[in-house]
Amino acid sequence: MTYFNIIIGSIFVNNIVLALFLGICPFLGVSSKVSTSVGMGAAVVFVMTLATLVTYLIQTLVLIPLSIGFMQTVVYILVIAALVQMVEIILKKISQPLYQALGIFLPLITTNCAVLGVALLVIKKNMPLADAMVYAVANAIGFTFALIVFAGLRERLALVDIPKPMRGAPIALITAGLLSLAFMGFAGLVK
Repeated sequence: MTYFNIIIGSIFVNNIVLALFLGICPFLGVSSKVSTSVGMGAAVVFVMTLATLVTYLIQTLVLIPLSIGFMQTVVYILVIAALVQMVEIILKKISQPLYQALGIFLPLITTNCAVLGVALLVIKKNMPLADAMVYAVANAIGFTFALIVFAGLRERLALVDIPKPMRGAPIALITAGLLSLAFMGFAGLVK
């Protein structure tokens, strides 16, 4: 598989949120403003990339040689939690407004199934390290892209007169479903 196929496939065709439906919680929770979505996306890119690298190395250098592959999920969650704590500390020092805007959703990256899902998919697909890193970055960019597009749509919807029963979560879920259907149009792009 070429890097181009991995990148296009991960961002558009098999988007981690819109096609594989992983990471829905932060996708719906942080997507009310584009600025917050950009910050969350950057945090996810950082965490997903580093988590994939560290978990890949732990899997190949520790878990497999010691025949303790059954510890995979626990170890991966611990690695992701540690990385999220690091991001949280850095954001608190560097950008207090972004830290406040992300609020509870920043620690939720720890349980963001998209981060764990990519780390597990890399191992399941038996990817070499270089392919795994491209896959992780591309999936994180795909997550960020979907998050920003959805946030832009939600900002536009806030300016429209929507019937009262459809305001808030109902229109957000309908919009997310339509966005997911739109991304399915890319399915023939990469095999």
